[in-house]
Amino acid sequence: MTSWTLNKLAALVLGSACVLSLTSTSLAQPAPAAKAFEPRLGQSGKDVMWLPTKEAIVERLFQMGEVTRRDFIVDLGSGDGNIPIAAARQRGARALGIEYNPNMVEVSKRRAIEAGVQDKVEFLQADIFVAEYSKASVVTLYLLPELNLRLRPTLLKMKPGTRILSNSWDMQTWQPDETSAISQANANAYLWVIPARVDGNWAVKYRAAAGALPVSLALRQRFQMVEGDADFRSFKAVLQDTRLRGDTLRFDYRDSRGEMLHFVARVEGDRMTGTATSRQGRTRFEAKRTSTPTPFEEAVATPQEIADAVRVLGNQ
Repeated sequence: MTSWTLNKLAALVLGSACVLSLTSTSLAQPAPAAKAFEPRLGQSGKDVMWLPTKEAIVERLFQMGEVTRRDFIVDLGSGDGNIPIAAARQRGARALGIEYNPNMVEVSKRRAIEAGVQDKVEFLQADIFVAEYSKASVVTLYLLPELNLRLRPTLLKMKPGTRILSNSWDMQTWQPDETSAISQANANAYLWVIPARVDGNWAVKYRAAAGALPVSLALRQRFQMVEGDADFRSFKAVLQDTRLRGDTLRFDYRDSRGEMLHFVARVEGDRMTGTATSRQGRTRFEAKRTSTPTPFEEAVATPQEIADAVRVLGNQ
């Protein structure tokens, strides 16, 4: 083999090695990192589109719900985690966000870490109509009118005194306990306090002058609205200024002596205890339910309520 042939062969081998080297280098380059998901205003979700709750509304909801570090807040449809994070950062509360979109859950977790509240806040990827959150002391909503109605039976089974806070939408015939119109956000904020179930007949016991003691109370209830009467056998006194907020029931009636009595009671299941106040002073009283309590039949929305809820949304 000639010198020229050897030199040409060496050049070919060297060139092939260079090509292989370049190819290997190209194959070894890492793929570009996937861009982190970022939510888009108005993006579609399982039940609603995503719209963040404005800061002014968040603050007002917390004020109306009297949120403190002792509370456990659950935000249904938590989106980017704004409300749970704000509850932990501003009020020191524990919070759970329930969100169906797994990408939004990851965004929320990242934001909680950035805010330094990851020890107080959790986010769960779940359906709000299936998830369990009965231990919440506060529930926040920014859904749609019809979805609020679907949640009503579940909410009314929660512990009396639990506070329900809603951005923009009410619950039709379940009137809120408090409403705020927030001008800078052009929206309303609503508060409901889950009422105890007081409907039924109650046998009353308390120290009173002879003839002043009623045989029983008969209470009729729709959501937190209560009416009733005190039965003295010879007559019935219609209850006055009846108010139920959570597990606290207040009412007045005029007894057989013509004196107005003012009652404040705490309801625990089939028993209520409290005080009766008159001009002679204050005395303890208790009452025991003698009838079988019934569930909130009005919790399930009527077809008319659903139609009204759809109509309200269509007018927006």
